[in-house]
Amino acid sequence: MSATSPPAPAPAPVPNTNPAAVQPVIITPDLDRLHAFYRELVGAEEFTRVPEEGPVFFVGLRIGGSELGLVTDPNVETGAPTRIAISIAVEDVDALLDRVEPLGGTVQGPANDMPWGQRVAHIQDPDGNALNLTQPL
Repeated sequence: MSATSPPAPAPAPVPNTNPAAVQPVIITPDLDRLHAFYRELVGAEEFTRVPEEGPVFFVGLRIGGSELGLVTDPNVETGAPTRIAISIAVEDVDALLDRVEPLGGTVQGPANDMPWGQRVAHIQDPDGNALNLTQPL
């Protein structure tokens, strides 16, 4: 007669750890300047501020159906090469390009029609963060 082992107990269920949303957060030495840039360029609307009174540490912005956070840190260095680009879908890429530099940003070149069906312009915000302005063709 052969001995068999009883089946191993089933593992405990893993709680649902899927994220509900991802919010990019930009750390900046000049929160007011960056807030104004996103407000004036793409219509970002402030939905939260921490703390509500006194010197601000965090501002939450809504851009369409997405959120972008801004955190102030006077010691952070700007302009360092970035490995992440924030892509913002807009109605008219070309109409926004003339507004980038007066708001303190940098236009990296003209907008281009891409083979995947978007018109894309590469810009930088006043801190040097890479942004893509996109619109469907």
